[in-house]
Amino acid sequence: MKKIINNTSTIVDEMIEGFCFDNKHTISQLQDHRVIVSKNINNQVALVSGGGSGHEPSHAGFVGEGMLSAAVCGEVFTSPTPDQILEAIKASDNGQGVLLIVKNYTGDVMNFDMAKELAEMEDISVETVLVDDDIAVEDSTYTAGKRGVAGTIFVHKILGAFSKQGKDLKELKEIGDELAKRIKTIGVALTAATVPEVGKPGFTLESDELEYGVGIHGEPGYLREKIKSSREIAKELVEKLSQSFTFSGDKEYGVLINGLGATPLMEQYVFLNDVKKELDGLDVVVSYTKVGNFMTSLDMSGLSLSIIEFNGNDEILALEEKVNTPSWR
Repeated sequence: MKKIINNTSTIVDEMIEGFCFDNKHTISQLQDHRVIVSKNINNQVALVSGGGSGHEPSHAGFVGEGMLSAAVCGEVFTSPTPDQILEAIKASDNGQGVLLIVKNYTGDVMNFDMAKELAEMEDISVETVLVDDDIAVEDSTYTAGKRGVAGTIFVHKILGAFSKQGKDLKELKEIGDELAKRIKTIGVALTAATVPEVGKPGFTLESDELEYGVGIHGEPGYLREKIKSSREIAKELVEKLSQSFTFSGDKEYGVLINGLGATPLMEQYVFLNDVKKELDGLDVVVSYTKVGNFMTSLDMSGLSLSIIEFNGNDEILALEEKVNTPSWR
């Protein structure tokens, strides 16, 4: 295993320290906690998210004006603890309430729910939006139901904009629940991720193999086969996603190409071009695109494709609205 690290037991803390130093003008670390908070918390509903480390820039990279108010960092591929989440809630609440945006993993759901109950005991109003956008498999490793993956970033951005506009906690909860139903994601892996403390890849793919539907923690997908061209991969993923949407020419859609950690932007843009051709063939109107590393899986080679069906122009404008965060440009 080749890693630029010091000690596997301190990797998360050292990562947070370096990340906060690099972005010291917009974010800070809550003392004695693995919690990243925005230095620009306005008089609005606070948005808090988080999860295991190893998915950078998620979620800390999206803390700042216009997106998240705080993010909680767990150990690598491990949910943050309820007490850490509670500290994030308390640090970001300004009297308007707190909305938790949670990916559908058993540990995350349980720990965020516990933190919500603890916060309510301290008279903080808290609601939760659960994201389960991964259509590859259900009831898989770590998950009851579908997994929450890169489509979560759409939720961060859109609800962040709506919170800044002054929508209240109840409105954001209702919008978020409905929004999550219109976001679908599926991924493909060429290599597995190596968790530093484990020291070896989480699964094995031969040099001429890929696997469709692998999760961001290395959970099994739905099909392993010989390596395909970008065009063939795009065809497979778009066909899968089309089974979860009723694509319509009178609706508009957004596309997010998300690198899983070790896939160059060159390849991501080639893939976007092939996705565009597939969607053009289905008469899908794509009004928004975003390409880059948003929710990675350490050093996994591969990518995911997320599609959102827009419900009005306000959501497109929300995605295009400028923010002041480390990782959304």
